[in-house]
Amino acid sequence: MEKMIAFCGLNCRECPAFIATQKDDDEARKKISKEWANEEFGIEPADVDCDGCLVTDGKLMSFCDVCDVRICALDKEVENCGHCTEYPCGKLDKIFKMAPDAKITLDEIERNL
Repeated sequence: MEKMIAFCGLNCRECPAFIATQKDDDEARKKISKEWANEEFGIEPADVDCDGCLVTDGKLMSFCDVCDVRICALDKEVENCGHCTEYPCGKLDKIFKMAPDAKITLDEIERNL
């Protein structure tokens, strides 16, 4: 299966929310909503409905609409942050702490441009 690299470097096809959406798996949605909810973002099972953050007319997790990285990449019309002339930037710090592989992916993309 081909990778779907999000703006931040995550592989959407490996994301539990993407997988649950593609499989229409309500039990997975319940589990994800419990695991991912925090003080900043309350997540209900119905919110776990995502076709990947690259889509502009598909289903998105509720927090994707307010994601600084996604908003910035869409404004700059870049494929992902590895293609940005300002890469890396502080907007990615939080994501890289949670998912170091995202940085590795974007670094590789930047090197190969």
